[in-house]
Amino acid sequence: MVTMSAETITTISPTTNKPVLTRTGISPSEIEQLPIQATEAFEKFKKTTLKERQEIVKKALSLLNDKQDVLAKELTEQMGRPIAYTAKEVTTAVKRGEYLLKISEDALKDTDGEAETGYKRFIKKVPVGPVLVLFAWNVCYPSHSCSLSNLPQYPYLILVNSLIPALLAGNTVILKPSPQTPTIVEHISEIFLEAGLPANVIQYFHSGSPLIIEAIVKDPRVALVCFTGSVAGGLAVQKSAADRIVNVGLELGGKDPAYIRSDVDVAWAAEEIVDGAIFNSGQSCCSVERVYVDEKIHDEFVEKLQSVLKGYKLGDPSDKDVHIGPVVSKRSKEAIEAHIKDALAKGAKDVTPENATFAESRPDGNFVKPTLLINVDHSMLVMTEETFGPVIPVMKVKTDEQAIKLMNDSEFGLTASIWTKDTSEGAKLAESVDAGTVFVNRCDYPSPVGRLSSICGKKN
Repeated sequence: MVTMSAETITTISPTTNKPVLTRTGISPSEIEQLPIQATEAFEKFKKTTLKERQEIVKKALSLLNDKQDVLAKELTEQMGRPIAYTAKEVTTAVKRGEYLLKISEDALKDTDGEAETGYKRFIKKVPVGPVLVLFAWNVCYPSHSCSLSNLPQYPYLILVNSLIPALLAGNTVILKPSPQTPTIVEHISEIFLEAGLPANVIQYFHSGSPLIIEAIVKDPRVALVCFTGSVAGGLAVQKSAADRIVNVGLELGGKDPAYIRSDVDVAWAAEEIVDGAIFNSGQSCCSVERVYVDEKIHDEFVEKLQSVLKGYKLGDPSDKDVHIGPVVSKRSKEAIEAHIKDALAKGAKDVTPENATFAESRPDGNFVKPTLLINVDHSMLVMTEETFGPVIPVMKVKTDEQAIKLMNDSEFGLTASIWTKDTSEGAKLAESVDAGTVFVNRCDYPSPVGRLSSICGKKN
């Protein structure tokens, strides 16, 4: 949760709902200077060689890796993700950066054109100029009003996805973090300066004001805009940029489905689905948000889900034995609980197993117990709108065709998964699923080499 005044941004701990740090938001006059300074730095930085830029990035990634324990503690404090998992995000971000470093030579080399006597045709890849990176920690709900300053998800991993390619290509970068995790950009800037990056090649600013962010998106010196966050936030960025010719890259929300076929190893699939649905308290754009199960194994599968959930521990994220921490804000907690209430009012049944840590009272933090629902259908918010919380709604299906139809009955299309022993049939069914990435026998995960296919789904 974040509270803001005209000059001060206060980050509120999701665990205690008490302030943990404050930052001063940038002023309108200061925001005007960032693209000017980025443009001046770009004129020099674009003349560096790829090898020089690769050396800087390589050293910076090593420095980032060395600080993982400090960074992990901050992520837990600011985001509420359990300490058992936060260091892993940093190491995965480093591995992603190393992969991008490895492929940069091929990705940035000239592309030969059609050969013809007397002509040499080629496409030369050149830097575009200052790149604005607006990144979140997680995704707001489409049904709620979301400002351009969204919440976090995997902030280091999200940042690396845009920052490293931009720098390797010779661009300068302006970063705007979520107010929930403001220290991310401070560490990154410091690390890259130590690694030898020239001044003003990376700049950052803190802001919770949509007007400030709109102003820099509109600035003609900004050559590319990258945004990760909510659908509402992405639409706002796109609208702000609409008055000029500029490329805008958006990665937005999801309502990711999983289909469990009757031939699956039920116990194994249940373990994977629980992890995919409630890791990070379900606060991931690629969390499993709706589960379709063949009616022949439905009851058995639900029992296995219950068995798995009994082994999870909800609690203080600083405890190394805790699996699930709080959600990021009171608003998030209220929105998740509203989805559950709506489902129950429309006939769903809560079959969450008894678990002492789920029942424990924690009035100070934004804790939401994992919730397992059955008898759900598409009249319910929990099956149609992004819940963004630790909820597993399970719906019976009779056939593959019915499952695919329901999976595609969504305005979103980020990731999806099909679970079956017949991987050939799973791959065949995946062809009919309207999603940017479709997995067979796994949920989404922060792979060092990125996803296997496009993330451009229906609203991504």
